[in-house]
Amino acid sequence: MATNRKNQNAKGSKSGSRGRAKPGSGGQGNYYHIELRDGADFETFRTQDVGDPGHLQRVGGKRATGSWATVKWLVSKDDAHVEDGKLVGDTQEVRDLIKRLRSTPRQIRGDRFQVKPRRNVPERSKPTAAQSGARKQNIKKAQKAQRSK
Repeated sequence: MATNRKNQNAKGSKSGSRGRAKPGSGGQGNYYHIELRDGADFETFRTQDVGDPGHLQRVGGKRATGSWATVKWLVSKDDAHVEDGKLVGDTQEVRDLIKRLRSTPRQIRGDRFQVKPRRNVPERSKPTAAQSGARKQNIKKAQKAQRSK
């Protein structure tokens, strides 16, 4: 389901009222929220089940430019637990996700966790070795598919 921020009323804006609490801040929900990017940068949100329904969910956001990116991950409380303010996966799917995030999710408040942002690679350093290797691999795969037709 997509939500749109354009139709928000002024209640939650900078009018001095506290407004609505962030999802996951109360600690009473069914999911841990692993935040990758600030939600204020996005206009529309969409949630996708990854793997088995209800276990691991990706929240994607659409920017004003039209590009989509992962805003946060929702991890079922049945699949992970908290140890010393860090999220630890109980299933292989969640352990793989945490490994791909490049840093251990640290607890902010309630069920909300945050990870370190990705390293910013300057344009003058691109393409990186990984990007060049992936491109060569994709070209070889396309050529092999073309030959097998």
